[in-house]
Amino acid sequence: MNNSVGNTARLLWAGLRALLVLTLVCGVIYPLAITGVAHALFNDKANGSEIKSGGKVVGSELIGQRYDLPKQDPNNAEEASVPDLKWFQPRPSNGLGSNSVNTQYSLILSGATNRSGDNGAVNGRCPTDPKDAEEGTLCAEVVAAEAAVIKDNSVNGYKVKPSEVPADAVTSSGSGLDPDISPAYAKLQIHRVAERNHLSVAQVDKLVEQNTEGRILGFMGEPTVNVLKLNIALKELTDK
Repeated sequence: MNNSVGNTARLLWAGLRALLVLTLVCGVIYPLAITGVAHALFNDKANGSEIKSGGKVVGSELIGQRYDLPKQDPNNAEEASVPDLKWFQPRPSNGLGSNSVNTQYSLILSGATNRSGDNGAVNGRCPTDPKDAEEGTLCAEVVAAEAAVIKDNSVNGYKVKPSEVPADAVTSSGSGLDPDISPAYAKLQIHRVAERNHLSVAQVDKLVEQNTEGRILGFMGEPTVNVLKLNIALKELTDK
């Protein structure tokens, strides 16, 4: 009996020591070492890929933001957001709820709509008139978004054609958090941004070119434009 109790006690003590050692190594030393290496070699990425403007953190390179006019009633969650058209606009943000922490982006979780490509289609095609699209379907959202993009970006001397509207202008990304748009969508907005900010089209076009990122290693992925970086460059230009 005594031997059995002693053996049990030794096993428990050995297990406790192993728990303490593994907790120290895996729960303290290893995370601190990895964090230290990350901060030493990839400081910007380790801190959340923060983007600063005027010495202040204004967002992350990895998370999109909206650029809307202030709401008339900030406490009214049902009041529709109206885009501030002096800024470049991001992709639609079809989130999964409202976010009370980051009011710049109405998301509480990252995720897609999970609607199929033909959701709301008639005879395999989305209706061209928003009035003909079934409410709450992907087609209804895409058709309404296309109409808004054409209306918002058509200015004096420049008329947007439906064929010029790229897919990322009317659909959200798989995560709903995409911070980038295509160069085609950025260029589509140039005339409107130039007019709203009293700049020349050439000035704004140059900003887009300067903020266009090419393919990774020259062949992977597609060229992108980070909307936050582009709008910071726009602000710096208009503040001069």
